[in-house]
Amino acid sequence: MNEGTNSTTMTPVLPGSTDTAGQRATLGVVGGGQLGRMFVHAAQRLGYFTAVLEPDAQSPAGLVSHHHIRTSYDDPAGLAQLAQLCQAITTEFENVPAQALHLLAQTRAVAPSAAVVGIAQNRIEEKAHFAACADVSGVNCAPYTVIETPAQLQAVQEERTDLLPGILKTARMGYDGKGQVRVKTATELGAAWEELGGVACVLEKMLPLKAECSVLVARGWDGQIVSFAPQRNVHVEGILAVTHAYEGNMPPALADRARDAAISIAHHLGYVGVLCVEFFVVEDGTEHGGLVVNEMAPRPHNSGHYTLNACDASQFDLQVHAMAGLPLPQPRQHSPAIMLNLLGEVWFDADGLPREPDWCSVLRLPGTHLHLYGKLQARAGRKMGHLTITGPDVASVTSVARRAAGLLGLPGLDAI
Repeated sequence: MNEGTNSTTMTPVLPGSTDTAGQRATLGVVGGGQLGRMFVHAAQRLGYFTAVLEPDAQSPAGLVSHHHIRTSYDDPAGLAQLAQLCQAITTEFENVPAQALHLLAQTRAVAPSAAVVGIAQNRIEEKAHFAACADVSGVNCAPYTVIETPAQLQAVQEERTDLLPGILKTARMGYDGKGQVRVKTATELGAAWEELGGVACVLEKMLPLKAECSVLVARGWDGQIVSFAPQRNVHVEGILAVTHAYEGNMPPALADRARDAAISIAHHLGYVGVLCVEFFVVEDGTEHGGLVVNEMAPRPHNSGHYTLNACDASQFDLQVHAMAGLPLPQPRQHSPAIMLNLLGEVWFDADGLPREPDWCSVLRLPGTHLHLYGKLQARAGRKMGHLTITGPDVASVTSVARRAAGLLGLPGLDAI
């Protein structure tokens, strides 16, 4: 299977270069959120011009890019303008219309491809892919079944009670815990499917969870692949709260399995660009637990933001390298790190009144690196920024992370 690549080779788009018409080398991104913003910063640091296609005039990425095309993601005129400006194009979120990427790929290098993004957009296709490459990756997804019709729902209620308790997830548009309902009984399953609008779903068996982790890999047009060490993640109400990135954050054998599995999944897809694969560590009677693949994100990932400060090449640097056809350096992590997500709640006090976070006290702490995304309005659950803490050793990083979390009222540090 090789659904992901548009080509096996690509003429590199060199930093700072110009074409015969005098146009500067320009990299494009569909989507204007914080991931696009950090991609734009990485591309500009190398000397590229950048273009963002995003309807929001105040988008984080659009505000810092050389070009901001303010149209919808599937607007033909906007896509044509993006293609005219850019030599290579990527996306910063998986819910961009896959057809838009397919259209762009007719004339420009697009990474990741429409085919791969289409798989990541649909949990049914995504899980089928994980199952198809399980023999190679060594890791499968949790037991599941598909529910698309009332007849399938009834069959599951009568014949697949082995999947209960479970989590009913919409096949499309679910992220950060959205589009998911936990169910214990067949009756609850029926009510949950109705609550979700009777759309296509997967019912996934709930497994005894020990931990969650993710692996970031970058794969080039020529099949070269590099990766970061696995991150251990803590979620609160379905949204990432804390990422632990340091040696010993996971048992070495389990970390190696996760890394190898993510690399196999990327190769199996023929992927180009940065890919994040998320895993569950589950109780299976062994000392360290078993590994189950949960989902993948065809882009840089929240759990990889620590790489901006703790590594000699960040996930966004590798995204630029991969899409532009440049060599992929194997990243080296030079400092232990803990990343704390900053959601909109930080901008409100206990009574729900607006406040300015105590940044002076936080930034007085050693090894703190604040990244705010330029979003103008804070609201509950909205990702406004992140704080990465680096230091000479895990103990000092953990101590500072606790102090910073206390100052900001951040959850999710039980595992520290």
